[in-house]
Amino acid sequence: MLDPWLQFAIVLVSALIGAVVVAALVALAVRTAGRRRAWSTLMIRRGRRPFRALLLVIAVWIALLTAFPGPREEWMPGINQLFTILVIAAGSWLMIAAVLFATDLAIGRYRIDIPDNRVARRIRTQTLILRRLAIAIIVVIAVGAALLTFPAVQTIGASVLASAGIASIVAGLAAQSVLANMFAGIQLVFSEALRVDDVIVVEGEWGRVGEITLSYVVLDLWDDRRLVLPCTYFTTTPFQNWTREGSELLGSIELDLDWRVSPTRMREHLERVLAETELWDGRASVLQVTEATGGLVRVRVLVTAQDAPTLFDLRCFVREALVDWVQRQMPTALPVQRVMMTADTGHVEAEAPRGDVDGLFTGSVAAQQRASTFTQGVPIVSPEDDADDASAESAAGAGHRSTG
Repeated sequence: MLDPWLQFAIVLVSALIGAVVVAALVALAVRTAGRRRAWSTLMIRRGRRPFRALLLVIAVWIALLTAFPGPREEWMPGINQLFTILVIAAGSWLMIAAVLFATDLAIGRYRIDIPDNRVARRIRTQTLILRRLAIAIIVVIAVGAALLTFPAVQTIGASVLASAGIASIVAGLAAQSVLANMFAGIQLVFSEALRVDDVIVVEGEWGRVGEITLSYVVLDLWDDRRLVLPCTYFTTTPFQNWTREGSELLGSIELDLDWRVSPTRMREHLERVLAETELWDGRASVLQVTEATGGLVRVRVLVTAQDAPTLFDLRCFVREALVDWVQRQMPTALPVQRVMMTADTGHVEAEAPRGDVDGLFTGSVAAQQRASTFTQGVPIVSPEDDADDASAESAAGAGHRSTG
């Protein structure tokens, strides 16, 4: 009979060769099935390492069970438990790889580098949240299964299940904020109130949503800062979402100019400026005078662009062009402050008010009648008058009865 360790070596080499053959056959089958398709390469890249790890663990375990059959060795129960945990870990790794492959495949079908990418952003956001949920569930189940391989943990698990009611209440109270954030994250994603790559304004900051997790949202600000906010913030506080229905936006430019400005000539120059730039999407361009008070006129320009960054650059471009045009072509329209200097003509007596001025409620008969409708007294009945009226009515009633 062969030595157990020599037998173990022979079986191990055979098992490893078998594992390599199985891995090669699976890879060949995947490549053949996905020929001329990108998903086969993605599947092999995601699942190659965890699949090989699972085959390696199973091969070594089979070699040990074959070389040392039965519980003859004292260390075999511990080895069996160890390899059970390793198989659980490798299997969980392979399941996580499958989740990553499926979500990458779903995300890859939708492009986000196009102007109207609202559907792609919605799919991307929901898929990423589902990926995190699935990975979290797999990890929790794997850890629980690994712990249940220990007899002591099985006893503790039975006692925990017996007191599940109290434990759930205590855990719920302790993790109230965590659960609130988690459900808020799920609500944000599936209500489509917020999506990855959305442009929003929150806390006075303008930025793009870079990441949404089950507990927080990362906002990439325009100056390369990162603003991290809990998910509950977006379910309890109003915020601006500039790309809720589409990425197209309308922006305004305001200029305070002198009254001598010509809106017609300025409007013609605006049309020439917009025709020369690719930042404008051609949807709308409006120039109007919205205010004419305080010695100045306010000119408001409305322009449109395909997205928020382009709109910002377009507004700056139009503002610079109009300022340059006013300076060169119409310097009289530059804002100025006028002061009128007058000579002192001496003290002027204020004219005393006349007494015969007709007012709304005074000065004429009609006005006094109008005032009486608001100022006439309301009759008040005293208790003595009530008593006199009651006695008079009694006397009148007695007279009627005697007459009858």
